[in-house]
Amino acid sequence: MDDVEFTREHFVSNPDQVIVTKISGSKAQSVSFAVSLDSILEHQCYLTDENQLVMEGICPGKRMTTEVKANDDPKGMKFTAVLDLQISNGARLVRLLDDNKLKVVGADWAVLLLVASSSFEGPFVDPSDSKKNPTSDSLQAMNSIKKLSYSQLYSRHLDDFQNLFHRVSLQLEKSSAIGDGVSEIKNLMPSVIEDFEGNKDVVVPTVERIKSFESDEDPSLVELLFQFGRYLLISCSRPGTQVANLQGIWNKDLYPAWEYIPLSNLLNFLSPSLFLSIYV
Repeated sequence: MDDVEFTREHFVSNPDQVIVTKISGSKAQSVSFAVSLDSILEHQCYLTDENQLVMEGICPGKRMTTEVKANDDPKGMKFTAVLDLQISNGARLVRLLDDNKLKVVGADWAVLLLVASSSFEGPFVDPSDSKKNPTSDSLQAMNSIKKLSYSQLYSRHLDDFQNLFHRVSLQLEKSSAIGDGVSEIKNLMPSVIEDFEGNKDVVVPTVERIKSFESDEDPSLVELLFQFGRYLLISCSRPGTQVANLQGIWNKDLYPAWEYIPLSNLLNFLSPSLFLSIYV
């Protein structure tokens, strides 16, 4: 933007249960912005004395129908999100109380930390019977990590993720019908690949690799797809969490067209080979 290059870095850390975003600029004191929290669910926001932004909310108790009015809808699970900011020396953090916003002024860089929790205690506990307090859980989680630097959070996240991701590697040969050669991915999520004649790296857009796959077999694209699937499964399902499913937390709608899919119907859609690939 103009003569300043802004960089945004994002990662989600499993060991620290936090979403981390770092915004930096190529020139000193070039980073300024305001941040707030919002939700399509019933919620309230406020600022704490610790300069943290808190959002507390509650989910509907059941799916809305034309026969049920909004004010008759029973309450469901509670949730809380807490946002904390780390800023470079010399920058200012302004509290906008009327709008429940935090404003960063004149920073070299800023790190946003977001933690969240809910009153969910498992599929067999009614939300009204839950004893969990998502606000105290979220504030406690934030207090345990807010003194860690960005590099410390990133290192802990990377060690945790790579310990799982690097357990598997895949190297495929190009078939003799297409041409001899072996493709090996050095960068597991590459935007640049090496051609089969040993020439220097060639930039090939993914969409072009997909289009040309039928006539020019690209083993490295198969490797990339395989590793991308592993990345998604590692990221969305860990021990102690819910298993990956077809929609779940990824659905953008409050009342989706597909509320759920009976297991008997799901089995009709999926082939044994897909079950095998997920299991492996």
